[in-house]
This record gives sequence, structure tokens and C-alpha cells, in this order.
Amino acid sequence: MNFQPPGRPEKAESIVPMINVVFLLLIFFLMTAQIAPPDPFEVEVPQAVAAADPQADLSIYLSQSGELAYQDHRGDAVIAALKGEGVPLDKVVLNADARAPGKRLAQVMAQLRAAGVGAVELVVEPS
Repeated sequence: MNFQPPGRPEKAESIVPMINVVFLLLIFFLMTAQIAPPDPFEVEVPQAVAAADPQADLSIYLSQSGELAYQDHRGDAVIAALKGEGVPLDKVVLNADARAPGKRLAQVMAQLRAAGVGAVELVVEPS
């Protein structure tokens, strides 16, 4: 027979290190994430044979009805806002709706060129 006093029960594993790691990961992801504002309106992107990812940071939108949008600006205020903000206008991404009138698209591109935009990249999806 075993007459030894019972041993102390083993201590449960501490989960504090795991919680620390989870909080560190959460802080890391929050600090590195870029929160993008929602698009001003739904845009159906035109299709093309070849498509590339746009390489500019400045995005403007052209709706199906021909309305122009940039951040909180709408219509003709977009061009004035681009000129007034002092942002570099070497490249602009244009998210134009596939159903937008071609004449309006040409007008917008001419207005952007007159505002000093160097290049306009049209967002398309591969067909």
C-alpha cells in the first residue's frame, strides 16, 4: 500500500501569454490597416481585353448619369477641389461606369487635362 500523502495538484497552464500575443497581433493589424472610405456610388466597370492594376493614389468616379465625384465633392466642384488641394496630379485613376455616355467621359478627361493632370488611368476589368 502507498501511504504517502497526496501530492499537490498540477497547476493549470496560464493563458496570459496567449492573450498577450493576441492583443499584440490585434494592435499590429489595426496600425497597418488602411481604412478606405466607401465609393460615392456604384460603378459598373467596363471590360477590356487586357487590364492592369491602377498605380495612382487619387481616384475620381464617373456615374452612369455622368455625375463626377471625388471624396465629398460632386459635379464641377471636383475639378476645383483637385486644383485647390495641392495634391500631385501626375496620375489620376478614373472609375467610370461602363454605361456612362462616351461624350461625358471625353469631357471629363479634357477637364482633367486642363486642370493639370498628367495621365488618366481608366479602371477596367478583363473580359
